[in-house]
Formats: sequence, structure tokens, C-alpha cells
Amino acid sequence: MSEALWTPSPERVIKANMTEFLRYVEERGGPPVPDYSADSYWQLHEWSIANPERFWSLAWRFCGIIGHRGTGGGAERVGVGLDNMGPPDTETGPRWFPDASLNFAENLLRFTDDQPALVSWNEEGHQRTVTYLELREVVGTLAHALTVAGVRSGDRVAGWLPNIPEAVIAMLATASLGAIWSSCSPDFGAQGVMDRFGQIEPKILFAADGYFYNDKEIDLLPRLRQIAFRIPSLEHVVVTPYRKQMPDLDGVRRGLLWSRFIATQWGIAGNKQTAAGGGVKKTPPEGILKRTPPEAVRSQFAPSEAQLKNIEFERFPFDHPLYIMYSSGTTGLPKCMVHSAGGTLIQHLKELILHTDLKREDCIFYYTTCGWMMWNWLVSALAVGVKVVLYDGAPLSPTPNILWDMVVAEGITVFGTSAKYLALLEKAGALPRKSHDLSKLKAILSTGSPLPDNSFDYVYSKIKADVHLASISGGSDIISCFVLGNPILPVYRGEIQTPGLGMAVDVFDERGRPVRLIPGELVCTRPFPSMPIAFWDDPDDTKYRAAYFEHFPGVWRHGDWAEITRHRGYIIYGRSDATLNPSGVRIGTAEIYRQVEQLPEVIESVAVGQEIDGGSHGDVRIVLFVKLQPGITLDEALCERISSRLRENTTPLHVPKKIIQVEDIPRTISGKISELAVREVIHGRPVKNTEALANPQSLKLYERLEKLRD
Repeated sequence: MSEALWTPSPERVIKANMTEFLRYVEERGGPPVPDYSADSYWQLHEWSIANPERFWSLAWRFCGIIGHRGTGGGAERVGVGLDNMGPPDTETGPRWFPDASLNFAENLLRFTDDQPALVSWNEEGHQRTVTYLELREVVGTLAHALTVAGVRSGDRVAGWLPNIPEAVIAMLATASLGAIWSSCSPDFGAQGVMDRFGQIEPKILFAADGYFYNDKEIDLLPRLRQIAFRIPSLEHVVVTPYRKQMPDLDGVRRGLLWSRFIATQWGIAGNKQTAAGGGVKKTPPEGILKRTPPEAVRSQFAPSEAQLKNIEFERFPFDHPLYIMYSSGTTGLPKCMVHSAGGTLIQHLKELILHTDLKREDCIFYYTTCGWMMWNWLVSALAVGVKVVLYDGAPLSPTPNILWDMVVAEGITVFGTSAKYLALLEKAGALPRKSHDLSKLKAILSTGSPLPDNSFDYVYSKIKADVHLASISGGSDIISCFVLGNPILPVYRGEIQTPGLGMAVDVFDERGRPVRLIPGELVCTRPFPSMPIAFWDDPDDTKYRAAYFEHFPGVWRHGDWAEITRHRGYIIYGRSDATLNPSGVRIGTAEIYRQVEQLPEVIESVAVGQEIDGGSHGDVRIVLFVKLQPGITLDEALCERISSRLRENTTPLHVPKKIIQVEDIPRTISGKISELAVREVIHGRPVKNTEALANPQSLKLYERLEKLRD
């Protein structure tokens, strides 16, 4: 059995929120805690699965969720129909906290002091800081403008924005009204945006005039003109000036600058009240309009604490819709998944407070765009009162040190990134351990794709030895994680530490039987609060059932190929639909990438199965495409080194029949390699939605390849 790469110190275990929660549950009738060993956690996890109503009730209280639980006998009614694992139904369930009501924004805006709430960075460094007091003010100001503009509970408000404070402000203002927020990254093309927002018919669109990436300034206004024209439901297009102070909005249908939209709506409200005999102020608080656009959120208007406490948030049912998230869209029009306010909140706080050990004094960062669920997850940290750092730009621009400079400058304690970033950092020879003071850093989180063994080694040898490295995995489908970190358990090479509390995660073989120490389908066998409450425009749940419940009836099949280890941890090998099947043996693509990408010549790779004999016998041969370092050409010697490494460290079946050099590898806009797109192209089949790709032009590199014809 392998030794742990990291074990938390006894002092760290004692101080962890997870340990406090173990005691909290024990004192309220949960499993006994003789010590704070791994066994204590696994007893708690088993108890949380067997007693979901008690567990989620205690999680609500421990995490300090603001809301009404109900009255009388309904106060402790936590679940309805929890034996029904399928799309939620009003009558049969599964439903959570059916008598409860809350407001998502109220929970994230609970703090009203001068501590930093949002810190904004881009490739040029620190841009601005917004305190909790200022954040609550500007959210209230915008929420009032949205109300006057006709936004009501259940309306959709969309954001096509960089990762800047205005995105958070617009989301919170939307959520405060019970409206539904949905966002896309600005690197989506016009068609990609319309494929998503066109389905949900938003009333308001928040956008920026442009953004910065890899030392380039990208103008969004030409695309915005198309989007505004082609989504007829839009009544207002609100543009935040990010590139220029006064961008030209000529041709943007119903377009207004952020400050002008607020001033106009406040003016309308003032005129209505004046006509009715009132004396309400017609302009927003002093400072909102006078400052230059990037400073507009830093108003000097500071209402008293008493005034802030008097701000009323309407509370909505626990399962009231909050977010609409999207599938990748690489196999057709993206599916629109609707997530509830209560389910999102309780799941995020469980993961942030217990599994990430987040406390008020912490500072958290995750490298993400507004089109990835990690943005939603990151923003929920405001409910803990921490400093949340936003970054807009390329992760290695202008230098590979930019994010580590930010870690030091802001005192970041929890650093979130992707497996790809860590791989690129290692290839670049970066040594953050030597170049930066990382004494405050306590955790590094990684997601987006499986974290290979060598990246675990790199983190502990080149970044920091005493750090909690938490590989995490879930998805937009559940807006959270199935498996993730645990601050009181050891970290083992190549493994995700644990399933989340309350999550009945398992691995099944093709017959639906639990398996250990061999790969299978990642599943969840019991309901959980952050399941989508519905798919948009899916009244009979046909799309919902097809996505998760048709493979194993009554069981959520997530679509990941995974294995449960001897330590009860998890290894993710890739997507199930991208697994390779040579000679009838299923192989996860990550098993190949982990070996190949350790070679210094290889930047990244993509492996697909090419159908043999037209696919008539169901067999495939593995084809490996490699992107190499500049100036290196694939030759027989390198091909043999790749094959030998795979043969020695995996099995002969993992060795590709063809290895081909390419200049680029297609990725989705969220940064994931698109094996399915490559597979379709090499077989001459159309890729249904290239708008979902960040670099669709790369697909041409895989068309009609002579090397694949023999």
C-alpha cells in the first residue's frame, strides 16, 4: 500500500471545521467520535448516507444558513420522496426542505463590515477591492434598478461577462429578486451565446465591451450587436465599460452603459413616486454615477449598519430556481440545467466549510470564467465572509508567475486551479516554492480533468510540502462535487480523497454491481439537494432521465470512468463516452495521458478509438495525437519511447497503434479536451456544435489523414 504524500498535523485536524462538525453531530445523536482518525470520518460519511434528513438538517444549522425552516410539525421536515432517485417531482419527490424559505443573496450578503469581499485582478495586476459594505450597497442599487425595469421572480437575467466584480454584483442583484441567473464566458462566439441564452429567453443581458487575454485586447461589441439583435426577449442590454471608459454602443439594440441603466431606472422610479405624491430620490446613491466606470462600485455612499439591516430580502421556497447551467454542447444544442437556490447553497457551504475548511480569515481564489460552475462555487464563499479573489486573463500571462504573485500579494490561503495549469507550470520549469513566499497557502484545489500522479509529485516537491492538495470532481450537472478533498485525511498519489458527505457515490460494473479496485461507472445511488430541479423546456423530464437515469434505472450515472482505491479514495480515468475499447477492454483516456505527458517533449495529447472495418465488429484501434514542444518533430525514437512507457506502466493494450503529431488539440471553452470531436472528425462525421470549442479551427488538423487509412 502506497504511503501518504501529505498527512494533516494533529493541530490542524483539531482546528478543522470537519472535526468540529464531527463533535457537533455526535452531540446531537450522530455516530460517536472516539478520536479524529480516518475511521471517524468514514463513520460520519456512512451515517450521512443512511440518515439524509438528519444529516442535511444539521448541515443547515452548522453552516449557518439564513432562512425559515417552517412552522409547527414542518420545521424539521427535511425530505420528501427520498427513496425516489430520479428527476424531482412536486408530489413524489425527491424534494428537500419543502416547508423552508430563503434568499440566496441574503445569505451571501450577510456580512456588512469593511472587510474585503471581492478583489479583482487581471494580467496588469490588482485592479480594485470591494468591501462587504460596498458590495451590499451596489447590489441593492442594481436590484432596485432591475425591479423598476420589470424583473420579477422567475425571470431570466443573463451575463456575458469577464470574471470581474460586475458579474458577481449582477448575479446577486438578480438572485435577490428571485430571478434566475445564467452566465457565459466572453470567449464564447455569438452563436455559442445564442445557443444557450436563446433557449431561456432572458429579459436582461449584462455584458462587457471587451476583455483582456494573453496580452491581447478583445473587442466584444461586434458580437454583442449580433446577440442583442437575435435574442428578441431582451428588453435591456447593460454594458459595463471594461476596455474603455465610454465605449460606442451604436448598433447594440436596447444597449445602455451600466451607470446609465441604473440612473435611468432610478429616475423612472422617482418620477412615479413624485407623481404619486412621494418624495423619493430620483438618482442612485452619490458616487455611483460620478466615478469612472471601473470605480463605480466603490461609491463613498455608506449607509449605516442599521439601514443595512433594514434591507428586506423576499424569501422563496428552498427549491426556487437560482441558476441555469449548460452542458458542454459538443454533441448538439446545450442542455439547460436548472438549479435551486437552497440546493446550491447548502451543497456549496458543505463543501466550502467542511471539505475545504474555509473560515472567515481565509482568502480564496479559483481560476475560472463565468461560464464554468467553479465561478458559481467560488462566489458562494461570500457566505463565509472570506476575501474572494477574481482573476480575468490568461493564467501564464504576462509571466508564469502572475498567479503566484497574486497569491503573495493577497495572502491567498486556498488556491484553485486546473490539472492542465499544473501540468503546464511543471513543463515550464516553474518553482513557486523557491520564487514565492507561500507560507499562508494551506490548500490547492484542482479540477477540470483528472490530476495525474506526476502533478501530485510536482505540487509537493516544487510548490509546497505542507499543503492540502485536493483534487475534486463533479460538474455543472450538480453544480458541485461528487468526490473531493478532506482536510483531516491523508493525501495519496493520484487519488481524490473522499466522496462528499451526504453523497452516496459508488462505482458500478456494466451489470450495475458495485466494484472495487477496478474501473467502472461513477454513480450516485441516493438523492442529494443539488440535483437539478429540472431541465429547461423539458416538461415530461425526457431529457433529464435520458441524461442520467436510463443506463441504471433509479441510479444517477454521471458519465465518468472511475475506480475506488484501497484507501476508499477515487481515481477518475476520463469520460465514459470517451473510453477506448480495444479488443473489448475499456480503457480510460486519462490512463494514457498520465504516462505520455510526463515525457518532456510532449505538451499534451488526445487519444481516440478509430473504428476497425467500418465499426462493423465494434472493435477499435487506439490513435494517439501528440502536441510537442516547439522545434521538436515526432520520429521513430520518440514513438518508441511513448510506446515503451505505456507498455511498462500500464498494459500492452494501452499502446496506440498510431501516433501522430498535431499542432493543436481541440478543447471546450471550459478547457477540457474534446475527444468526441476528434473521434467524429477522423471518421468523417460532422461535429454537431463547434461553437462549444475554444479552438474549433483545430479540427481541420484531423480531417482526411493519410496515416489513418492503413
